Amino acid sequence: MKRDQLIAGLDVGSEAIRMAIARFPKTSEAERRLNVIGAAEATSEGISKGVINSVEEAVSSISLCLEKAERMVGLPIESVWVGVSGSHIISQESKGIVAISRVDGEIQEEDIERVIEAARLVNAPTNYEILHLIPQSFTIDHQTGIKDPLGMTGIRLEANVQVIQGLSSQIKNLTRCIYRTGLEIEDVVFSILAVAEAVLDKRQKELGVLLLDIGKSATNGVVFEDGDVIHTFNIPIASSHITSDIAIGLRSSIDTAEKVKIQFGNADLKNIKKNEEINLADLNTIDEGVVLRKYVAEIIEARVEEIFERAIKELEKIDRAGKLPAGVLFTGGGAKLNGLVELAKKKFRLPSFLGYPHHFTSAIDRISDLSFATAVGLVLWGTNVEIHPDEGLLKLRVRGLGKLSNGIKKLFKSLIP
Repeated sequence: MKRDQLIAGLDVGSEAIRMAIARFPKTSEAERRLNVIGAAEATSEGISKGVINSVEEAVSSISLCLEKAERMVGLPIESVWVGVSGSHIISQESKGIVAISRVDGEIQEEDIERVIEAARLVNAPTNYEILHLIPQSFTIDHQTGIKDPLGMTGIRLEANVQVIQGLSSQIKNLTRCIYRTGLEIEDVVFSILAVAEAVLDKRQKELGVLLLDIGKSATNGVVFEDGDVIHTFNIPIASSHITSDIAIGLRSSIDTAEKVKIQFGNADLKNIKKNEEINLADLNTIDEGVVLRKYVAEIIEARVEEIFERAIKELEKIDRAGKLPAGVLFTGGGAKLNGLVELAKKKFRLPSFLGYPHHFTSAIDRISDLSFATAVGLVLWGTNVEIHPDEGLLKLRVRGLGKLSNGIKKLFKSLIP
């Protein structure tokens, strides 16, 4: 990538398509904070629960977002880092074992590459492809817990690796839609890992932290400890389910229920006065009646507690429930719900905060919104990879699609008329 080019992150969500754009930093600016110069958003059509269900509508939505972004920055955008999420994303633990190649037993980068590639041979479900290989720890001749084996000596090298995979058909449908807009794809990244680049710092990852990204149709989670990803998961419940619950409970339209949630909703009953009322007619002419705000809060609290309980079960699987010193961070559009953090502190029994995107500077106010965390994270991810192309394996500790994405690229370019 040329140093004067733009770097862009594209978040293809079920509710909105969002794009963040920054100018790639010059060498002298590599250690400075990235300056985000553009942000664009368009309503998402043809996408449901992270899955493309209409290629034509999805292409139109992405194209509209791209047009808005290019008008804002006044320059053409040629390529993007793309986030992918959804219930089809799975993670598995795998182990690679290799003999050290040098006669003197010194471990080289080639040995590290080989042992991680050996871990790729995991028993993956049919029609899945690997998005990321995440090395967690290494073992040299029974010496465990090694983070960076480069330069050490031994005979046998082992690696514990987390393999993140996605359904091939879903990834190809997404990439095809993007290529049809004329954009190149730098790489496809598991969205929650990109979000972590934007909202978490090194100390939080070292201490132990849970990041929950609450979207429209799903909640994605990732757990970090000792600087490494130790668990990822998807909960198929998010903000749209809360809206649906309110609509059913109030017997109102979805539009009215969404307005009630945004303007009067609260996830913590203790924040609501006993006799506070909401007049539905003030929000939408097709609905009428007066409801207690406490009743709405009861509906919201029940659904939010369900999301939290599922997240706690995921923590119990890895014996981390109530054991993450850096607590829980919430991001995504669904995390804007009033009372969410207060309820989380009680349910998780951990420090809880909203995770706003940072690690950058910008004159654009909305880029710091919770809903833009994924788009900003993709820009930061791409910048880190480009600045440290030879160190990404151990500095980022995450390896992306790489050459595999080039194969997808060639395939779909041949299909575009």
